Amino acid sequence: MKLGRRQFLRGAGTCVAGASALALGFTPPFARAQETREYKLLQAKQTRNNCCYCSVGCGLLVYGIGDGAINSQESIFHIEGDPDHPVSRGSLCPKGAGLIDFIHSETRLQYPSYRAPGSKEWKRISWDEATSRIARLLKDDRDKHFITHNEKGELVNRWLSTGMLASSAASNETGTLDWKFARAMGMLCFDNQARTCHGPTVAALGSTYGRGAMTNNWVDIRNANTVLVFGGNAAEAHPVGFKWAVQAKINNGAKLIVVDPRFNRTAAVADHYVPIRAGSDAAFLLGIINYLLTHDRIQHEYVRAYTTASLLVRPDYSFEDGLFSGYRPGEIGPRTYDKTSWNYELDEHGFAKSDPTLQNPRCVINLLREHAARFTPEVVSEICGTPVEGFKLVCEALAETSVPELTTTWLYALGFTHHTNGSQVIRGAAIIQLLLGNVGMPGGGVNALRGHSNIQGYTDLGLLSLRMPGYMNLPMDSQQDMNVYLKEQTVEPELPDQVDLWRNFPEYFVSLMKALWGDKATKANNWGYDWLPKWDQSYDLLHVLERMRHGKMTGYLAQGFNPLGSAPDKNYTTQALSQLKFLVTMDPLDTETSNFWQHTGEYNDVPTEEIQTEVFRLPTTCFVEEYGSIVNSARWLQWHWKGANAPGESWSDAKILSAILMKMRELYRKEGGACPEPILNISWNYQNPLEPQPEEVAKENNGYALADLYDEHGKLIARRGELLSDPLHFRADGTTASFNWVFAGSWTEAGNQMARRDNTDTGWGCTPGWAWSWPANRRILYNRACLDPMGRPWDPKRRYLYWDGQKWTGADNPDYPLHSPPGSGVGPFITLAEGRGRLFSCTSLVDGPFPEHYEPMETPLSHLPYPTKSLHDPAVRMYADARARLGNVEHFPYVATTYSITELFRTWTKHARINAILQPEQFIEISEELADKLGIGIGDMVKVSSYRGYIKAVAVVTKRLTRLDVMGKSLYQIGVPSNWGFKGATKPGFLSNTLTPAVGDANTQTPEFKAFLVNVEKA
Repeated sequence: MKLGRRQFLRGAGTCVAGASALALGFTPPFARAQETREYKLLQAKQTRNNCCYCSVGCGLLVYGIGDGAINSQESIFHIEGDPDHPVSRGSLCPKGAGLIDFIHSETRLQYPSYRAPGSKEWKRISWDEATSRIARLLKDDRDKHFITHNEKGELVNRWLSTGMLASSAASNETGTLDWKFARAMGMLCFDNQARTCHGPTVAALGSTYGRGAMTNNWVDIRNANTVLVFGGNAAEAHPVGFKWAVQAKINNGAKLIVVDPRFNRTAAVADHYVPIRAGSDAAFLLGIINYLLTHDRIQHEYVRAYTTASLLVRPDYSFEDGLFSGYRPGEIGPRTYDKTSWNYELDEHGFAKSDPTLQNPRCVINLLREHAARFTPEVVSEICGTPVEGFKLVCEALAETSVPELTTTWLYALGFTHHTNGSQVIRGAAIIQLLLGNVGMPGGGVNALRGHSNIQGYTDLGLLSLRMPGYMNLPMDSQQDMNVYLKEQTVEPELPDQVDLWRNFPEYFVSLMKALWGDKATKANNWGYDWLPKWDQSYDLLHVLERMRHGKMTGYLAQGFNPLGSAPDKNYTTQALSQLKFLVTMDPLDTETSNFWQHTGEYNDVPTEEIQTEVFRLPTTCFVEEYGSIVNSARWLQWHWKGANAPGESWSDAKILSAILMKMRELYRKEGGACPEPILNISWNYQNPLEPQPEEVAKENNGYALADLYDEHGKLIARRGELLSDPLHFRADGTTASFNWVFAGSWTEAGNQMARRDNTDTGWGCTPGWAWSWPANRRILYNRACLDPMGRPWDPKRRYLYWDGQKWTGADNPDYPLHSPPGSGVGPFITLAEGRGRLFSCTSLVDGPFPEHYEPMETPLSHLPYPTKSLHDPAVRMYADARARLGNVEHFPYVATTYSITELFRTWTKHARINAILQPEQFIEISEELADKLGIGIGDMVKVSSYRGYIKAVAVVTKRLTRLDVMGKSLYQIGVPSNWGFKGATKPGFLSNTLTPAVGDANTQTPEFKAFLVNVEKA
């Protein structure tokens, strides 16, 4: 008999259980029961997958009936955690444990359906009817409204009257096809779920460290000495990943500290909990910066060597009363400031001047010290409602890790991103970790905990209005000449001897063009540059909804996205969707968005007959019914395998998009029309163009050599047709093609690196043989910063990397030039022009080079305890209709904040029966003191209202929320979970985004879901 590892372990488990049972007096039938359970899986097919919910990316073993025998019908019947997975190690949270009910949900769609204008019902239609009608609607609208030239006569080739919302849980390979489909059409009204969650993460971490992603990884959390959960609720939202914070406590003696408006599930296992008013995070963070600088609790050597502390800022830069130099009254967004002064003073060689002694008052660190000086513990307490002693406790716990041998890891999520100054809030945390010397260190970093299973991947792929794959920007109107565009996007080093990977921008861009247009992209036509749509402004989700409401949009495609439940101000969104001529939803589930026209009582009180939008409801496969890769929060690209076919007539997203595109091509060839070239020329030369296979697309993402490639010494590095292994091999002469340069190395001539399953720990929980992580399979970003400039570890016990005399090596792949020796002067932040972490972000953000506290758009405060000319972020873009829907503290006296709960995931998991049983009914949280004041008891039905609408829910009267003293007044906060709706297996409920204002972060337009004003009363 031949036993594999898993069979041996199962057998061993049976033996142990049987022996124990006999010792306790049980008879052999107990052992036979164990044996029977084993036989139950004999005819099953086992496939590996990853959970489709949060960004931990837990490993799954999926068991299906149907082993390929004749007449066997595939069906998933059991899912369990994969014990080999380095992060989850067999664990699943309540959502993951209920996946079988999600797959077999009664609300799984099985056939294409159509809702006619004004109709009250769905009608079943065929796929041919659906795709033919959609292709015709798209072509007619595109031909009618396509813009070839703007008012200035500039060639722009864009289409603004139809848009697309992409998924956050579909595979990377689907995302690639989404992008190619939308851009071939000329769409700029193009977004994905990242717009409503972690947009500020990319803006903030990218402008501070160079990459907008989680710096470390889930398992590395265990290496920390202090774990600060501020800006999230990891135990609730990422429970399996949070096990590593608990491990840090148990094995490393780490302190776990939570700062949050609620005493949440993370706080329940923390050493210290500190309350804060929702919307005041930036003040708290600036207070920490002030504390560290005034008490001299920073890691001086690290700060001097690896941050921009010593660089000199231009003499015309200033900050006064809440405004930075260059302020333009009346302007918003990118035009709010003339940012000329937000730069370094340059020497005769064009490099930034510096003062290594840090004595010059124009040094970045001295300007930062001056900027943060207002935020004393007392001022922080006044703004945040945090007791002074609680604030100081957090400051001191962080300050203790300013020594080289101790680290803090910072965990945050939507608690930081969902604010109008969300990008600057995250910048505050990023600056603190630089001052403490915690970036690049095992057990350190700023760990953005992404919310959806592939929200990281869809961000990497550039499925956002103004983005391209690999964090490149789409050209704008003024960049008519490709060479002008390349020059303006290529970043030159601002200090001598720096790597600055963005100097290779032309290579990344031309390789993308070859992936997009294939042989149609030639040097003579600038690689198809003119076929890309050019932009004049952001066409993000909030802007698109505004356009819909004003009749400027004809059609919309929503793929795996439920905007009625995800966009702010649900009633505003309903009005917007009602103005469309057609809406296409692509989803495995029957969502609120596809049924926005249905009258369901007060949950969705709409005039069905008056809504003339025709709706196509297209059923898609879900994660266990397809092959592909997703990227977890730690940047791991993990490949998963198909376990069964989808129910009924469901199609994959790839098949749906391909069918529509092929029919549009046929129409353009037959009829002609507006600018057909991008649609006809987009590279869709897959083996079956009507259903591209994930493996084909994954290789396209990685990239190919289109000719033999040689290095600077004449050595052959890749033959024509071979897969590339490194973006440094890319060329700007058309001899390489890659859809996404940051994925280069994920599928090489050695095979599918994303499918690797070697969980060997090379040290500090690093498992480089499991899956593949961008960039270049590095598991901790900026990891050269764990050593001093001469290559000595800051902490001798954390020798994560070392110089072996010829190259850098160690537990991880070095995020650094492999052969740049110690003392070379090359900085560890290799995607920044300075090579150093930025305390001063220069012109990267629209609302300032330093973080600043601004109040939410709905605030209980009329002033702050220091002079300011702008209570709110002056760069916030808010449309007049949305501004008119803001409430005030006189009518809405309580601060509300939204959040998710462990048992339900956004508006998805309410479709799974077991999760609906766990959390069957909508509730809100209210403090005991406020409940007593309002006469509300436990279990009472209450009405929570904002200026924009109301919800009704059961009151949970709790000690988890307490009264705060803010600016001399008592303040109460309300907790509003955002997990129910009028579709699914739970009791019908209200969409909580009914309450929230339609306004977003100044830099990314991610909505302000975390702080708004409400009233509460008995229903």
